Amino acid sequence: MQKFTTPFGFESTADEVIRGVDLAGKRSVVTGATSGLGVETARALAAAGAEVVLGVRRLDAGHKVAEELRQATGNDAIEAVRLDLSDLASISAFARAWRGPLHILVNNAGIMALPELQRSALGCEMQFASNFLGHFALVVELREPLASAGGARVVSVSSTGHLFSPVVFDDLHYRFRPYDPMTAYGQSKTATVLLAVEVTARWADHGIVSNALNPGAIATGLQKHTGGLRTPEEFQKTIEQGAATSVLLAASPLVDGIGGRYFENNNEADVVTERAETLGRAGGVAKYALDGDNATRLWHEAASLTAVG
Repeated sequence: MQKFTTPFGFESTADEVIRGVDLAGKRSVVTGATSGLGVETARALAAAGAEVVLGVRRLDAGHKVAEELRQATGNDAIEAVRLDLSDLASISAFARAWRGPLHILVNNAGIMALPELQRSALGCEMQFASNFLGHFALVVELREPLASAGGARVVSVSSTGHLFSPVVFDDLHYRFRPYDPMTAYGQSKTATVLLAVEVTARWADHGIVSNALNPGAIATGLQKHTGGLRTPEEFQKTIEQGAATSVLLAASPLVDGIGGRYFENNNEADVVTERAETLGRAGGVAKYALDGDNATRLWHEAASLTAVG
């Protein structure tokens, strides 16, 4: 499969990759859109004319962001709806309330490097539950609205963190391994890539494609448990640059019909066989994160855990 490239790169912003794109009549959901990349992704989609629903855990913060985005973009079709990705009942309620087609779903919400082992109500390790399992359930529950869109895109925000761990199928939830914040984060972010692979494999014939991405090193609240962003300044991005690849995959006509891939810096990433140890230089996608057998196995595991899919 030939590597997919675009005219955009490391320094491109969300506004640049979506310039000239008209999203009027398109309906979108962005999870985790109360800060950082989620807000900028939602803003760019709304500025291009899309209807945007902010899927948020804290409605007070969500309503505030929605109003700020309405003022900033002149687009009144922006609202916040409660969505807790660690709670299957919340996910199901969100999906049941949806009416009509869904053209764009951006799985942006995430947590990183929880210092102590935490478990969801299902007993799952919390990073795996929030970063992957909740988004899996959301995608599956929204399958019909996505299919009815006649060309939907599901975008999942992963990370170079996926290079810290494959999905360890025999011990997903650290019942045997000593808990480690970064391998737990890495496993969850590998899982988000595999979700994009399997969604495309299963549903491309129904007009639904999915891609995953590394947004780059951006100083946001995500690093609150790691002491802040430590990447050298020359490898860091602004929030506007960090949201660009999400927006490209969500809305650019350049990637029509493209799915099952992993992007960084607005282009498909190279497959790598080891993780670079030099801080800031780590990049690419591990082969295990794109493996079709891994993707199918993970789908079955997730369906069993959530009783959806």
